[in-house]
Amino acid sequence: MNHSEEEVRAALARYVETRLLIEGGSATWSDLAPFFTDDAVYIDPAWGRVEGIDAIREFFVESMTGLEDWRFPIEFTAVDGNNVVIKWLQVLPSGHRQTGWTRLRYAGDGKFDYDEDTLNMAHVLEDLAESGWRPGPGFVPPPAKPNRDFSLP
Repeated sequence: MNHSEEEVRAALARYVETRLLIEGGSATWSDLAPFFTDDAVYIDPAWGRVEGIDAIREFFVESMTGLEDWRFPIEFTAVDGNNVVIKWLQVLPSGHRQTGWTRLRYAGDGKFDYDEDTLNMAHVLEDLAESGWRPGPGFVPPPAKPNRDFSLP
């Protein structure tokens, strides 16, 4: 079911506002969980497929602990039907940066049922090695063999 562009853009605006609060330090990544349906699927380039709101909430905590000094500013957004694209940067404390993309699928009621994040992981690993970055306290590494299924729910 296609939702009105106005409805999709309103949900996106609230999502972006929460991301800005995260960037400013007055919100945490787990504050994004309410933007997802109970059965949502989240695809992360390092962690793989995460299914269900409880697992997504846990993923936000685990994957971002120890990365508190990283930044993820949004450069632009686009809407096409129920699909949302967000172009963002991943900025390390050293200033190294990589480009990232998110595809969200809007499901209605202000929520998304799919998030697929894409990064060039070779670039990320090169920058981590060059910068000498070390994880902060509480860092949890991604799984050794993540589920790479990026199909829609």
